[in-house]
Amino acid sequence: MAASLLPAWPGFAASSGRWQKAIGASNKTLPVIGMGTWRTFNVGNDARLLAARTELVKAFFELGGGMIDSSPMYGSAPDVMGHALSQLDMADSLFAAEKVWSPAGGSAREQVADLQKRWKIPQFDLLQVHNLSDWREHLAVLRELKAAGKVGYIGITTSHGRRHSEVEQIMASENIDFVQLTYNISEREAENRLLPLAKEKGIAVIANRPYNGGSLINNLKRRGERLPGWAAECGCTSWAEFLLKFIVSHPAISCAIPATTRLEHLQENMRAGLNPMPSAENRKQMVRFFDSL
Repeated sequence: MAASLLPAWPGFAASSGRWQKAIGASNKTLPVIGMGTWRTFNVGNDARLLAARTELVKAFFELGGGMIDSSPMYGSAPDVMGHALSQLDMADSLFAAEKVWSPAGGSAREQVADLQKRWKIPQFDLLQVHNLSDWREHLAVLRELKAAGKVGYIGITTSHGRRHSEVEQIMASENIDFVQLTYNISEREAENRLLPLAKEKGIAVIANRPYNGGSLINNLKRRGERLPGWAAECGCTSWAEFLLKFIVSHPAISCAIPATTRLEHLQENMRAGLNPMPSAENRKQMVRFFDSL
């Protein structure tokens, strides 16, 4: 019965009702809802907050989570993630995604080695050039690390809808596995050129800022906007599910990485990865509804 609910798009798989998508042309899949750590995991050495983030990571894995994305630009987030992972049994589903960033100091190789120590893991699944910072130099190093088997995948990131022309050029000319960009129901520019190009080139896409830094979902709740009745057809019982299901049901999107500090919000986020998912026609309906608000 679950299989009959799946849109007829390639790259989708459902296990126990939880959606996963293939990484490019590979056989490896990712749960469509991941976890971001920007701001939310920058808690330093506060024992109470460290314990709370550890419980959040534990719940993430228990609810079927996979990708966790961080950066040396996120303050203590890599250290906090390392603390959490060291307190838990390492989940087989962990897909560790990090970034290299020039102003963090040192070479890309040194940054990666330092980040592995901070996460307390032997290597990363994905390394990305953060916001295209010195991308030519960093991407060359990441390509060497991949060839040596020291990382599984490499890619680039951008956010806030910036530098799309340069991202498009890199996607078209460079051999990368992932691109991370901003995509949500209020910021759909990536649909024009970047997402079709990613589909054509077999590049996996991570959607960051799914709630536009929180303002998107907060504004909907503050204004008292109610979900349309037909949203239940897509399995949406909250705005979080509505907004995330819209993102991850796009054929070119591999994973969205919402960030939160609250268990109940994490649970809402993770429910967005369950069947049913919006069809192509549902997605058009969602856009029309949102644009009318």
